[in-house]
Amino acid sequence: MLPTLCACAKLRRSARIVSAVYDEALAPIGVTVAQYSLLRMLERAGPCSLSEFGEATGHDRTTLNRTLGALEKQGLVESANGKDRRKRIVALTGKGRELAKRGMPHWREAQAKIDEALGEDRETLFALLDRVEELRA
Repeated sequence: MLPTLCACAKLRRSARIVSAVYDEALAPIGVTVAQYSLLRMLERAGPCSLSEFGEATGHDRTTLNRTLGALEKQGLVESANGKDRRKRIVALTGKGRELAKRGMPHWREAQAKIDEALGEDRETLFALLDRVEELRA
């Protein structure tokens, strides 16, 4: 790979590589890491508006709509209008909760592979990435 001095290019390239590790591990259950991550986050958040979910996860509305739409087509997520018809409420279905549970061993497999590659530098990397995330504020 070509070396780079650009933080954006380096982070994006690394993110694609990490995503590929998770995608490969999650392939047996038929979802991508982006989809599985949203399932798990929605599991933790519980039913909420799309805006609240986007704020909690750091995703923009367009990305959420696209990914949640695919999950809804698979019957893993359901959505309905809230009291205010402009608010869309999203929630996991029973099938979505089951898939999130079945996916955990696959997710752990990918997590272990990444953790092994990072070794003792994992905590340092996470601290640095937390600082990067603070730029969003």
